[in-house]
Amino acid sequence: MTDPVVSVVVPSYNGVAFIGETLESLGRQTLREWEAIVIDDGSTDDTRALVRAWPDPRVRLIERAENGGPVLARNAGIAAVRGRYVAGLDQDDLCLPDRLARQVAYLEGHRDVVLVGSQARQLRDGRVSSMQYAPLTTPDLIAWLTWIENPIVWSTVMMRTDAARSLDPFSRPELIYAEDFDLYHRIARLGRLARLDEPLLLYRQHAGGVSKRFIATMQASATRVLAEAHAAVLGEAEAAAIAPLLVRHNMGGEPVPDRLTLIRLGNGIATLQAAFLEHVRPDAEGRKLIRWETARRWARIGRAGLRSGQVGLRDILAARPPHLGLGYAGLETLLWSGAIGAVRRMRRPA
Repeated sequence: MTDPVVSVVVPSYNGVAFIGETLESLGRQTLREWEAIVIDDGSTDDTRALVRAWPDPRVRLIERAENGGPVLARNAGIAAVRGRYVAGLDQDDLCLPDRLARQVAYLEGHRDVVLVGSQARQLRDGRVSSMQYAPLTTPDLIAWLTWIENPIVWSTVMMRTDAARSLDPFSRPELIYAEDFDLYHRIARLGRLARLDEPLLLYRQHAGGVSKRFIATMQASATRVLAEAHAAVLGEAEAAAIAPLLVRHNMGGEPVPDRLTLIRLGNGIATLQAAFLEHVRPDAEGRKLIRWETARRWARIGRAGLRSGQVGLRDILAARPPHLGLGYAGLETLLWSGAIGAVRRMRRPA
């Protein structure tokens, strides 16, 4: 096959336990015109032998002599793609049969979109479960969510190859484990981002996964991405202060430690949202969706603080910024979370 429609880039390191299932999931795709480029990053197990012997000629292997990390491996794969679209896929995730066909159809029908992801389901210990997504998304909502979190699972991503190759480098090595988040911000300068509202991937959760092993590095890199992104709106100093709060308490779910932190985070989100709405100017329904999803996140932040016992209901009421209010959580829900927090405070040693 000389002209694949999609090139699927699969960095791999000691992935022999999973990569066979991943390649099998590509073999079940309803869109047949694809190639898979597996970049082996100096594996010490039998990954290379497995891929070399793979019976499907659409699977290609690039062998790196030494382990250089997933960013350099992915960049090497991007340089080798032949398709007009390029899809991301980690060595342990599984594509559902319509994934490539659905995303190609979307990009063909939406010329202003340069990158499209999808919803995903979690696969843990052989069990499939839903992930917490907004039930309805639009490109405007995805654009806003990139301002406060990472809204797209990398293994669901498909991009236009010409856009991907225009980034130099494709992924920045210094932002390892949040390089995808950084890429979404950089490629958004070339066109819109979107996410399909149906799950097209099984995202495997296991103890050896990167998201479990390198949390501190991931948080540091994500903080840098947001600080750089928001310096123009908030100023460098305030962006540097708000970015870690967004990463820890919105993205990471860590309870806020006190009222002042809650107030600063709430004001930061409100300021960013106002700037985004002024810049993008979505229609009335789009504005409503953005406000609703922001308020849902604010409710989650408030509940986590209350349940931990770090803040009380009076703190929540004092900290609420314009529009976000109680985050649409409802007073009854917040009271219940506050009751749990009160019990936890009582149990703490003096």
